[in-house]
Amino acid sequence: MSLFGTAYQCLMMTDTAEKLQATQDLAQQWVQRRLTLQEDNEAPVQKILHPGRPPRPLLVAPRDLPRRRLSNPEGHAALLHAVTHIEFNAIHLGLDAVYRFRQMPTAYYDDWIQIAAEEAQHFQLLRQHLNDLGYDYGDFPAHNGLWDMAVKTDFDVLVRMALVPRVLEARGLDVTPGMMKKLKAAGDDRAVDILEVILREEIGHVAAGSRWFRYACEQQAVNPEATFKRLIDEYLQGELRPPFHVEARLAAGFSQAELDALNAAH
Repeated sequence: MSLFGTAYQCLMMTDTAEKLQATQDLAQQWVQRRLTLQEDNEAPVQKILHPGRPPRPLLVAPRDLPRRRLSNPEGHAALLHAVTHIEFNAIHLGLDAVYRFRQMPTAYYDDWIQIAAEEAQHFQLLRQHLNDLGYDYGDFPAHNGLWDMAVKTDFDVLVRMALVPRVLEARGLDVTPGMMKKLKAAGDDRAVDILEVILREEIGHVAAGSRWFRYACEQQAVNPEATFKRLIDEYLQGELRPPFHVEARLAAGFSQAELDALNAAH
């Protein structure tokens, strides 16, 4: 079976439980080398405006999300739901990185298949905790910002690696410690434990983005640091605001020069 066609099937599944199981199965099949990198005529690369999703949550513009306070149970659950939704979208990002960008080294697929499987595990941990609190994934509205950027970057692996793992997912490295502190203060030790696992593994995910971004820069004979800055200016109008989790970003493959440039922009 083709890796690309199998990844596409996972990507387009609408049933959450089926998608999670299929993603884990994909990872196992890949490790066992039961999937090939041969081009799949039945799964040509195409633009995917909407990957497979369950009917809920309702997707709204970020500005239309209600503001809630962590000090009450509903606000607490809404914060966890937002993180759960990010992890659900991150499964799609891992699968799409596999499906879309072909002719990459085998190690690239090793990375992104493992990442998709880990994002599925993160989602399951968070959803179970939501369930334990009396809520479920889909109970709150959510926004589609992560996938919107995936669509904008679907034409070039260099641009995708720069702007999804190294910008949007790296932002998670910056904000997670503060979130953990708030949840600790609210007495939710289980959520803190889950976020510790996610933060540790997300450093590896962003590092994969850094690794393949640099590989793509080398292939296209462009300077990584200048190219990263140009893409931030072009797609985000330079808006990438501190504070940055410097230790985590360095571990995730950012250079000190890149971090200095990001800080200097403000």
